[in-house]
Amino acid sequence: MMSIEAISTPNAPAAVGPYSQAVRCGDMLYCSGQVPLDPQTGQMVPGDTGEQAVRVMENLRAVLAAAGVTFSSVVMTTIFLTDMGDFSVVNKVYERFFDSGVYPARATVEVSKLPRDARVEIAMIAKLPS
Repeated sequence: MMSIEAISTPNAPAAVGPYSQAVRCGDMLYCSGQVPLDPQTGQMVPGDTGEQAVRVMENLRAVLAAAGVTFSSVVMTTIFLTDMGDFSVVNKVYERFFDSGVYPARATVEVSKLPRDARVEIAMIAKLPS
């Protein structure tokens, strides 16, 4: 039977509901969607969609690090945008965080609303070392 373990770090926003920042199942890590909350204050970061995307990616970097991996281990992302017009802005930010030359598979969808009126939310799946 595969063990399931919650992953948590104070370097990313605490869960605001009944979920974990990430869950390890076997050699896979499932990261919950992150919105642009400052982990120290719990408040939304000010700024445009690009600035929000930077905070989201920094939050995800912290969750990945808590599990002992980096963005190079990410195999799938899902990006939620409240305005698909922000696609290229988020792409530019997103691209900066992946330096291995291999980008994960990805889905990007427009949604009508995100928690705390965020403009962007990103969830990830990563492969852990065996």
